[in-house]
Amino acid sequence: MHPDAVVLDIDGVLVDVADSYRRAIVESVERLYERTIDRDDVQLFKDAGGFNNDWDVTYAAALYVLVDEHRPLPLSTFAAEIEAAGGGLDAAEAVAAEHLDDDAWDAVRDAWDPEGLHDAFQALYLGADRYRDLEGGEPPFETRGYIHDEPVLLEPATLDRLEASAELGVLTGRPAAEAEIALDRVGLSVPDEHRFTMDDWEAGKPHPDALTTLAARFDAETVAFAGDTLDDVRTAVNAAAADGGRAYHGIGVLTGGLTGESGREAFEGVGAAAVVDSVNDLPERLFEN
Repeated sequence: MHPDAVVLDIDGVLVDVADSYRRAIVESVERLYERTIDRDDVQLFKDAGGFNNDWDVTYAAALYVLVDEHRPLPLSTFAAEIEAAGGGLDAAEAVAAEHLDDDAWDAVRDAWDPEGLHDAFQALYLGADRYRDLEGGEPPFETRGYIHDEPVLLEPATLDRLEASAELGVLTGRPAAEAEIALDRVGLSVPDEHRFTMDDWEAGKPHPDALTTLAARFDAETVAFAGDTLDDVRTAVNAAAADGGRAYHGIGVLTGGLTGESGREAFEGVGAAAVVDSVNDLPERLFEN
């Protein structure tokens, strides 16, 4: 492909978040409601689309638990109906409301506590000390923080090869402060104008504006965007449709929730230009074929 610019997602690409963000999703719901979903089931929300923000996944998972208590509903059905309704938290609320009668829906809404879930998630993920620094208050409980349990996936030699071959950018659903922590651990220094975080735009992936903006800032003719979710690939596909003056290639990376042959097929099904086992396969795939 020989892109002029390579844009990287963080979670599931540069660092492994199975024991950090995804663990925080599951345990936040359990802390508030004494029931939760399985960690592997987080992927159902990711595949439904519109859940680039893990806070939204947490809120939707809690909503499911509450709905299921009133009227049993398979999580796979809930997720499929969310996807059919357009994906994301608004769709999850619409599906939940459709599944319940008015009294049950009122009870679910009364019990649903996104603010409390957010605070629990941030305390679990960041740990008490970073919570105080980044959230500006006291955490709801004392924790060490799962942010310390994120293995680095990007090898230094891979980073060197990418930096020697193309401009590098970052497009992530993380808040800026949490993105900076991960990038520091990885050893990737990206100027502010070459990165988009949750704090930089409201739409989120798979909306193409962040990726097309980065492409324009790089003055790139060809851009590759590597991510671990279907929405990452959809972002590149949408960018190609929105910006006919450049070529965009979505690269699926099989180190997040999508793995193996089923993951490869899922990425190809939404238009991936290539699928790699790891971010460390990118230089060969992008520049040496």
